[in-house]
Formats: sequence, C-alpha cells, structure tokens
Amino acid sequence: MPPKRSPQMSQISGLFVEKPQSVTAVKGKNVTFVAKVDSSQMLRKPTMKWLKGKWMDLGSKAGKHLQFKETYDRNTKIYSYEMTIVKVVDGDAGGYRCEVTSKDKCDSCTFDISVEAAEETQQTNILEAFKRSLTAFLDSVCIRERKQKEEPEIDVDVWEILKNAKPCDYEKIAFQYGITDLRGMLKRLKKMRKVEPKKSDAFLKKLDPAYSVEKGKKIQLNVELSDPNAQVRWLRNGQEIKPSAKYIFESVGGIRKLTINKCTLADDAAYECVVGEEKSFTEVFIQEPPVTITKMLDDIHVVVGEKVEFEVEVSDEGANKVTGKWFKDGVEVTPSNRIKMTHMGRYIGPLTATFIDSCISNLTSSLTSPILFYARTLKQISHRNIHFTERIVLSVVCSLLFGKKKMTHKLVIDDVKPEDAGDYTFVPDGYALSLSAKLNFLGKRENQLIMYPLRFDVDITGEPPPTVCWKKGDMELSEAEGRVRVETRKNLSCFIIEGAERSDEGLYHITVTNPAGEDKADVMVKIVDVPDPPENVKCTGVGEDSASIQWDPPKFDGGVPVKGYLMERKKKGSSRWTRLNFDIYESTTYDAKKMIEGVLYEMRVFAVNGIGMSQPSASSKPFMPIAPTSEPTRLTVEDVTDGTCALKWLPPERIGAGGIDGYIIEYCVEGASEWVQANETPVEKNSYRVRGLPVGEKMLFRVRAVNIAGRSPPAVMAQAVTIREIVERPKIRLPRQLRTKYIKRVGEKVNLVIPFQGKPRPVVTWLKDGAPLDTKLVNVRTSDVDTILFIRQAAKEHSGQYTLSVQIENMEDKVTLEIQIVDKPGPPIAVTVTDVWGFNAALEWKPPKDNGNCEITGYTIQKADLKTKEWFTVLEHNRRPSCTASDLVMGNEYTFRVFSENICGMSDDAGISKNTAVIAKTGLKQKQQPYKEKDMCSSPKFITPLIDRSVIAGYSAAISCAVRGHPKPKIIWMKNKMIIGEDPKYLMQNNQGVLTLNIRKPSLFDGGKYTCKAINDLGEDEVECKLVVRVITEKEEAKK
Repeated sequence: MPPKRSPQMSQISGLFVEKPQSVTAVKGKNVTFVAKVDSSQMLRKPTMKWLKGKWMDLGSKAGKHLQFKETYDRNTKIYSYEMTIVKVVDGDAGGYRCEVTSKDKCDSCTFDISVEAAEETQQTNILEAFKRSLTAFLDSVCIRERKQKEEPEIDVDVWEILKNAKPCDYEKIAFQYGITDLRGMLKRLKKMRKVEPKKSDAFLKKLDPAYSVEKGKKIQLNVELSDPNAQVRWLRNGQEIKPSAKYIFESVGGIRKLTINKCTLADDAAYECVVGEEKSFTEVFIQEPPVTITKMLDDIHVVVGEKVEFEVEVSDEGANKVTGKWFKDGVEVTPSNRIKMTHMGRYIGPLTATFIDSCISNLTSSLTSPILFYARTLKQISHRNIHFTERIVLSVVCSLLFGKKKMTHKLVIDDVKPEDAGDYTFVPDGYALSLSAKLNFLGKRENQLIMYPLRFDVDITGEPPPTVCWKKGDMELSEAEGRVRVETRKNLSCFIIEGAERSDEGLYHITVTNPAGEDKADVMVKIVDVPDPPENVKCTGVGEDSASIQWDPPKFDGGVPVKGYLMERKKKGSSRWTRLNFDIYESTTYDAKKMIEGVLYEMRVFAVNGIGMSQPSASSKPFMPIAPTSEPTRLTVEDVTDGTCALKWLPPERIGAGGIDGYIIEYCVEGASEWVQANETPVEKNSYRVRGLPVGEKMLFRVRAVNIAGRSPPAVMAQAVTIREIVERPKIRLPRQLRTKYIKRVGEKVNLVIPFQGKPRPVVTWLKDGAPLDTKLVNVRTSDVDTILFIRQAAKEHSGQYTLSVQIENMEDKVTLEIQIVDKPGPPIAVTVTDVWGFNAALEWKPPKDNGNCEITGYTIQKADLKTKEWFTVLEHNRRPSCTASDLVMGNEYTFRVFSENICGMSDDAGISKNTAVIAKTGLKQKQQPYKEKDMCSSPKFITPLIDRSVIAGYSAAISCAVRGHPKPKIIWMKNKMIIGEDPKYLMQNNQGVLTLNIRKPSLFDGGKYTCKAINDLGEDEVECKLVVRVITEKEEAKK
C-alpha cells in the first residue's frame, strides 16, 4: 500500500470509501480515476485536491487535457470525484496524490501512472472486471510496477527558461515540457548557475536553498529578521502552517524558528517564510531508510536430480520497492518450466495449476472466500502467458502467502542438472550491492548394490514340492515374522531383509530337498553405505593467509572405496560453513588458501564414496593463519668495547596479527658463513650488548624478530665492526641546578644524578670537604654513564662541599658542588624590656644560638596582657634585634615573646621576656564593693520529666530525667509505688543531676508505672512515666 502522507493541520482519518488505483495507460487513450468520500460524519462539504508530484495542484490545469467531475448521492451521502486525462502522453507518467480535507479531518492516497506504447495489446474486459473486483477487497494493497524510461533530452531553451524563472514556477515549467525527474532537474540547474542572493530589507538571513533529513527525525528551519518585532507566517506548499505538536514555532529576538517533529514522506515539500510582502523559500527532502538484507545467500551442495532453492530476505523498510534479477555466472537467469522465481511475493514464470494449488493450500483460513475464489480463478488462465494484469493479481495472492514484513526473493530450480552448477547472484534493482552463492553437485547417485528392503525371489521346481531351507553360515533362517524372514509360496521362495544392517552382510545358502534329491545355491549379500566421517582433522602448519590441514581416512568406507573428500571451514564463533572445494579431493592433506591473518578458523571434512557423502567430521581445533614479521629496521652499533658490542634497532615495518615475542641476535666473523646465536631466549628490548667477542676481529651482526609464526628475515649489518676499545676523554656533564648552591630542608630526600662520559669506563671518586666520603651517611651508586649521590633523610651534618672526580689513566675531570641542609632557627635569647614610657615599651634581645644553618631573615614580636594572657602580634619581619611596642593600655601589665625567622620559617619556640612592662594609671583609685556571699540552697525540682515509653521484650531499655537542688538531693526509684532496691536487673545512675534507670532485658512483667523522687532538707519533688513492654510478632521480624 502506498504510504499515507500526514496533513498539516488536520487529524488523519479514513475518509475514502474508494481510492484511485495505479494503472498503466495506453498512449493516446483516455484514463479516468475515481475517488469516493463518505460525508455522513462531516458538518460541511469536503475539499478535494488532485496533485502531481509533491505539490503541483492539477486544479489550475483544468481544460481539454485534464477534466474534473464532482457528484453527490443524497441517499448514501457519498461524494464522487473523477479526474480524466484525455489522450494520455508520455509527460503524464509519474506519481499522483489526492487529498480530501474537512475541518479537522483529513485523508490522502497516492497512485502512479505508467504509459505504454499504443501497439501493446489491450486488456480484455474479463481481466478489467477481475482487477476491479479484486481491488474492492484489497484496497490497502497497491502494486507499483513502473517501466524505467530514459530521461528525455531537454532542449537548451527549456534550461534558459528555468534559469530566468522563479523557484515557485519550476514545477509548472517541468510539467509543461514533460520533465518527470524534478530532483535531477534541480541538481542540474544548480550546477549550471549560481543564484546570486538578492538583498532583502526584511531578512538578515534567509532559509537555505534546501534541507535534507532522515525519515522519523526532526528538522529546524531558521531565519533572522531585521525587525525583531515583525510577524512571520510559515507556508507549506502554499498553505499556512498552524502551531501544533508537530510544528513548533519559536521566536528569540530577531530569529524565527520552525521545528518539524517526526518527519514523514508527507513533509517532503516546499516551505516559505513570509514577512509582509517578502518571502524566503526552501525545500525539504525526506530521506527514506536504506534497504538492508536480513537473510544472505548460502552455498548449496546437492545431488543431480534434486530440487534447489536460493532465498534472500529484504528488510521491512522500503521492501515494497525492491525488485531484482538473478544471474548465473554473469548471465541473467530466465524463467522456465524448471526454473521459477518470486520477487517481493510476485511470481515470475509459467503459471501452472499445480503451483496455484500449492498457494491455495498455504493460505490461512482467516482469508475471505473471495480471495480463495480469485486464486482458483487463476487456473483458468494457466494455459496462456502471464499478462501484466495477471501479474498484479498473482502478486496480491503471493504477498498474502509470503507475508509483508519480510519480502522474500526466491530462485527455485527443479531437477538439478550438471549444467546448473555455477555462481548465482541476486542483484537488487537500483542498489549498489549483490549477493552471491555457489551451486555444486556431487553427481548422480550410482545404483546401490542393495535396496531397502532386500528381496530375493527364487523359483523352485520339483515333484513332490521340495522343502526350502535358507542358511547364513550354520544359522538356519526360519519362516517367521521379523526383519529378516523367508516367505514360501507355490514354486517360489522369497528371502526378505527389511532395513539392511552391516551385520546382514555375508554368504547365504539355499537348499531345496525332496525324495528325488536336493539342490543348492549360494547368494553373496554385500551391504554398502555412505562412509564414516574422517577422523583426526588437524592443522599442521599456517602461513600468512593459508593453512595446511591433515586428517585420517574414515574407519569404515561404507563397503565402497572412498572417492575423495570435501572440505569446509568457518570462523570460530560463527555458524556458517564455507565449502572450499567442489571437485572431490583425493589426498588426506589440503592447503586452505585465502584466509584472513589473525582470525581463528575451524575445519571439517566430508568423505565421499559411490553411495554418497558422509556426515561431517568433528571440527578441528581452532587455528590462526599468521606469518612472521618483516625484518627489523635501522640496525646500528651503539657502543664497542674490548670483547663487547652494543647494538640497537627499530621494530619491523610489518608486524602482523602475531605481534612480536622478542628478537634473536646472531654474529659471525667477517668472511665466515657460520652464524652464532648470542642470546638463548628472545630479548624484548630494541637493544642488546653482545659479549665474549674476540678482541681485534671484524664481526658481522644480524637481528631477527620472533613471534608465534617463527623467525623473520634478518636485518644484517652493512659493514663489519672491529672489536676494540675506543678511548674517549672523561667529561662530567654537571646539571644546571647543581652549578649553584644546592639547598634542602632537614628530613628531605637528596637524589643527585650526574652524567659523565669516557671510554674505557672511568674511575669515579667522591670527596666531602677534601676527605673521603663516609658511605654510612651518604649512598653512592655509579654506572657506565652516570653517578648518583643519594641521601634518604638529609641532616645538617650533610652540608658541605662535595667533589666528584672522573679519571681514565692520566686524564681527569673534576667538579665541586655545595650542598646546604637548612632547618628552622632556635628562639632568640635574653629578651628584656629595657624601658617603659607612656603607652610604650622598648625591647632588646640577642640572636638565637642555632640559626638553622642559614641566615636569620627577621623576627616576629608578640605581646600579652597578664589578665587575659592572649597573645597579639606587635611586629612581623623585624630585621633588628630590638623594637618598640606602642599603643599599650593604661593600667595593664604586659609580657612579650619573640620568634626568629629564616628561609624555612619561624622558630618553633619563642624567647619570652624576663621582666614585664607595667603601664601605670595617673591619679585614679579603685573603690571595691564589699563581698556578699549568695545563698545557693534550693529545694529539689525536676527540670526534665520522665517520658512514657514502649519497648520490645528482650532488648535493654532506659528511662531518664534531670533534677536540680542544693544541697544534693537523695534519689529514690519506685515501680508501681514500690521502692526498687538493690535488684541486679536495674542500674541507677546520677551524672550531675541527670538521672537514668537502666532495665536489663525487660519482660512483660517489667511494664508498669515508674516514679523518680528527689528529697533534701528543703523539700522534695517527683516525676513518673508509664513503661509498656511488647513482644515482637513474626510479621514484624519478616519485615526486618
């Protein structure tokens, strides 16, 4: 059924009683389309539009060529609309659409017109009636079958007209000159000239010329206006769009947005944004989802004379548009009595009563009887070639048979012959893909030596009638019911084996006896069968894209010599086996080619004899085609000493899926041919030092990469290397940060790495302040290229000058570096208040004894009033060992403390002044009030009462309250007015007036009224509460 298009503003509903159908018109003849609309539920007359393509309204083209008619039946309330095309021409071919709208309801349908030449045979009245009656029951099915026609050559004048025309007139001009490919026309017109945008007063930014969006997605159209307050109207195919859930309007400043949600094919149209008299035009193209193949073609291996069937399934989306062709070895397959094809549920080939009977038998009982009637009617036309209309009818029936969700394309070959073997390909029309499979045959089955069942008929003569005895070896076969039995008739003895087994093979004897004598005969029965599967299938070797496979012959050959084998392979984890040979392979070893490196494969083998093909063997263990890497690159010499040579190289350019497990280094004397392996196990690094080389000899070196597939080709040194020491003057490369004083705090780690060079390996010596380094305090590690001075936790003792000496024979290089370990300073000493005047006090002190191994940078002075004893900073970063504290408060006595500072921070301790500074008052005396002691005695009073509680039996509980009173009151706890004594179940506590009674694991008997009484000499007070003890139920436990 053609897809329905969504209306702009109306709700989709089924208004059509009868829809126009796709037809094939004869050029020069008239064609009429009828649409009927039910108006019984409408409040006003519906509006009908006939359109061609996306938006071309045919109502404006009414005339001699296009005629429209409208009638109304008052009894049935049905409107009938007719469109007649007079004298059809080639330009009338294409897609059409009719839309009916009534207030808030809308409906639409599409149909196609294809034009045939006038000489084609006219359809018979019977077939026309047959077609019309079928569409009445299957109005939801629309079969599109359009002939592909070449694009008509367009005169240059037409393109000149289009170049100078407005975009809104393109459709009219294309219809006038018979251009059917509108999209191709727009693309060609766009290439011919570049449209210069006209300046607009209303628009700062117009719509793009075209937009494209996938079906089901949303798209947003944006314009920018010069006037932010201007009103805009959005049009679709000339009709104004109203805001809805599908069409969303947005306004942000001068930007206007139109959002179209869930785009359908109906949204493929022309859109305009109108501001006053100016318009911005664009087109929206909806991309349909691609066609995908849900079931691929599989290779088929059959015996001559059998039936073979190739099948392809196409996905739901767009499946009703896909047709295709079948090819054999590049030649198109044509239908015949033996070869049949179905495409999209349509049958192509001879139409026989047998085929139609099979279709009818597969139709479900839910189908209406008229459908079955039409299917049976097809038998009447089976003696003629299928006409176009008959194909439509049969397509409908087959679509019901095969279903619509997954369209199936089949190629069926009956009675396979040797010439049918080859590569078969299905090519979908209009899509750049093809699906291939192979058909191969084993040959025609030879006559078997034994048939099922086996029967020997032996004629017997003699007078009187002889007695018959059948034997196999010494065992006599009696006349009885069973799988092996003997039946005796007059002058005839029958030996029967039902379902022969291997144990039935052997020599059988028949003996006939009567008084006149006896006669004997022997019959040799040989049981034959297909062979057992081959055994022990395994991979014996792999290459980059190949593998060698070996297997053992089957234990039982079926009684007939094995002719050969068939091999299959598959990727590990896949279920699809691929046949490797179609001609019988006689050997038990096979080289499989065209494999993918790094992919795991499995193999299996079939044995074939004169009877047939065995079951497949067990799958081989997974194996991976893989190849060694290419040779390593850039092999160079890094260093040479007496007896050693250091090499380095880069990894191979091609590594492959096997990776690299390591490298093998080999060497030989120049001129010799024997290579010696330097390392026993592969090295993973890209460098290696070969040791134990003869001094003074010229040596050649080569390196191979190793992986699971083996060793790579070697990378060989171009020139020989002389093994001898190279003398190089010692040189220390002192890092930049060590060229000045190196400062660290106490407790930090010191790790100095100083590189040097020189050959042979120089002697490294460390000195501290001219004396040898104490290895207990400092650790030193030296390699061939650097030396490391390491101190785990620095201390002040590590400070000093360190000298590094590197010496080779009489050549030497020295450097000196100074290390200073610093810490926080000690407190200043002898802090003294030297003078006090007014609100000021003068202080002096001496520097600390311990300066932290670095210069004192300043002092911090703080003061404190002896009444509050709170310290406040007076001065910070004071450089001198003296200062003056100002703004002191009269009548207070002050003490002072001083902190010393260096680059590590302030000292942990401070120097406190030995004397104080008293700021005396002038002429003021304090009059003290006589002290009167306050009476603090009070009667007991509970400030926090007891609270009623509900507790769970078996869980300890506590009740508490608070009391005050002086002198300290006596506390008495009671339960139900009975004093609680020294019962170990109760624990009474009094913590500064907070009274607590702890009850250990209460039971139901512990519930009741609890009272707490407080008594002293001035009075008493009491509080009470109610304690409820409950038992937890099973439901409550389950919830927990």
